[in-house]
Amino acid sequence: MWLTEAQKFGVAFTFGGFLFFLFGIFTLFDRALLALGNILFLIGVFLIIGSQKTYIFFTRPNKRRGSLFFLVGAFLILLKWTFLGFIIESLGIIGLFGDFFGVIVQFLRSMPIIGPILSHPAVAPIVDKLAGVRVLPV
Repeated sequence: MWLTEAQKFGVAFTFGGFLFFLFGIFTLFDRALLALGNILFLIGVFLIIGSQKTYIFFTRPNKRRGSLFFLVGAFLILLKWTFLGFIIESLGIIGLFGDFFGVIVQFLRSMPIIGPILSHPAVAPIVDKLAGVRVLPV
C-alpha cells in the first residue's frame, strides 16, 4: 500500500503529536506540550484519512462519548486545568481507540526487539489483559 504525500505528512504529524503528548506527561503535565501534541495529532489524523472520514470517525454513535471526552479534555488543557484535562482526555482516547490497542500489540509482537519481550510467557498475559486481546484458552 502506497501512501500519498499528504498521508506521509499525516503519519509524521500523528507521531509528532504522540511524542509531544508523551513529553508533556514526562515534564509533569506541561500545558504547552500537551496542547501541541493534541493539535499535531488531530492534524495528522485529518491528513491520513481525509476530512470526511475524520468527521465520520469522530461522530459515530459508539465513538461520540470518546470524542466528547477527548475534546473537553483538550479544552481543559488549554484553560490551564492540565491534570484534569489529561485524565478526561485519556478517557476519551480509550473510548476512541480502545478497540485498536489489540491490533497495536499484535503489530508490536512482530517487531524484532519488542516482539520477544511482549510474547514472553510472564509478560504476555499482562499485556493481553491491558490491551484487551482475547486469547483462546490452552
